[in-house]
Amino acid sequence: MKDFAKLVYNLDQTTKTNKKIGLLVSFFKNASDKDKLWCIALFSGRRPKRLISTGYLREWAGEATKLPTWLIEDTYTVVGDLAETISLLIPEKSETSSKNLSSWISELRQLENQSLEDKRSFVFGAWSTLNRQECFVFNKLITGGFRLGVSQKLTLKALSQITSIDEFDLSLRLMGNWHPDTETWNSLIVNDDRKSDISRPYPFCLAYALDKSSDDLGHTSEWIAEWKWDGIRGQIIKREKKLFVWSRGEENLTERFPELEELINFIPDGSVLDGELVAWNGDQPLNFNSLQKRIGRKKVSKSLIESVPVILIAYDLLEFKGKDIRSQKFNLRRSKLEKLINNTPKNLPIKLSEKIEHKTWNDLKLIRETSRSRKAEGIMLKHVDSDYSNGRKRGNWWKWKLDPLTIDGVLIYAQAGHGRRANLFTDYTFAVWDGSQLVPFTKAYSGLKDEEFRQITSWVKKNTIQKFGPVRQVPPELVFEIAFEGIHESTRHKSGVALRFPRMLRWRHDKTPRDADKLEDLRAFLT
Repeated sequence: MKDFAKLVYNLDQTTKTNKKIGLLVSFFKNASDKDKLWCIALFSGRRPKRLISTGYLREWAGEATKLPTWLIEDTYTVVGDLAETISLLIPEKSETSSKNLSSWISELRQLENQSLEDKRSFVFGAWSTLNRQECFVFNKLITGGFRLGVSQKLTLKALSQITSIDEFDLSLRLMGNWHPDTETWNSLIVNDDRKSDISRPYPFCLAYALDKSSDDLGHTSEWIAEWKWDGIRGQIIKREKKLFVWSRGEENLTERFPELEELINFIPDGSVLDGELVAWNGDQPLNFNSLQKRIGRKKVSKSLIESVPVILIAYDLLEFKGKDIRSQKFNLRRSKLEKLINNTPKNLPIKLSEKIEHKTWNDLKLIRETSRSRKAEGIMLKHVDSDYSNGRKRGNWWKWKLDPLTIDGVLIYAQAGHGRRANLFTDYTFAVWDGSQLVPFTKAYSGLKDEEFRQITSWVKKNTIQKFGPVRQVPPELVFEIAFEGIHESTRHKSGVALRFPRMLRWRHDKTPRDADKLEDLRAFLT
């Protein structure tokens, strides 16, 4: 555990890319094969099953430290992370356990069928034999994943350095359903024995947000324009007469979208299609809120399938006749995709992503302005010669989204943030006018500069009206412009609406509370 805990600590102490890669390389060179696998698994979200609730951990931390519950809770509010909070409160140890990472994980997983008292004894024993860094990692294994700013790209670069295997190949080896229990270092990394896994998806190609004028992209003939739909990214895989559906988050969604099973009889073997999974009714998409009803359920009822049918809007072909064609030019892959889909019946839950015909960039700008009426987020631009890269490759694909919708709201509640912003009030509730009453309509916590958060924090402390646990009510005096991507009806909110991706665009020093928008202004975005 010492080496992995040291790695986690050192990664958290630097923002330099090369330094992080060097730390990962050093760990992979010296760690056991099993520890290397678990390191990759943990950094990619494959953590052990949670066997102990955070409520019990809070209680046991109080027993171990002899501190009152209120003090532990207040400390947690400041620190912002329970695993770190407990590691800071547990007395530091001078001599620690020599067990490695995989041994600790193995012992932790053996607790599944044991009594609560046995779990308590194990946790207390761990806390008494681990130093602060190790204790933090141990607590993380129980409570959650490792969000350390270690991207998959950095991990791939480090693995490539020690194995001399191309990053492009490594990224494929780490896709799909694998686990340290079922793989070895050699089978997963060195030999790629997972070629036999017929469900394995490809790493997704991603787009950069367009940050320059479209006129700077060259002639329009060099680009294919498509609608950017508000769904979830997915790959449909057909191999050996079996069909699989994978999300960008590397989750197998096959059972959640049973209507897509119909494609198995029409998509040829050895095919992998990339596209957007969208709730679709008739000839138009439904909003993302409808799709969410499907995403969150592993078992989907017949009535939900009928009310929220899902289709794949396909826009790329990654594998054809069993051959990986990602290195081919996009227009060639697109041509093969068009032929494949045109040879399938029209009533299947699949549509070819529409090419947006245009002659000039100005034409496309005007078409883009109609996105919301089509229930699209904007336009995708894909270079005709682009390959299908792993992750983002600047200049290949661009997402050209519409400017966000905006509304002016009044700050009415504030709450402290987490992590490095735990000492600042950064989480806000905003309201709009409904007659003479202010009605809360959204929460937001991002979009402002640190200096602005500090100024607002000072104001909140001086102007608090009431406290509700960590939440403070403040007088309705500060106005903010709130940006959001979409809006839909909601019975769960007092305003009757819910916003998609709300964030603060700016602090409106130039406006008084009475200048804030009305509920009717907000609801007007629904039409």
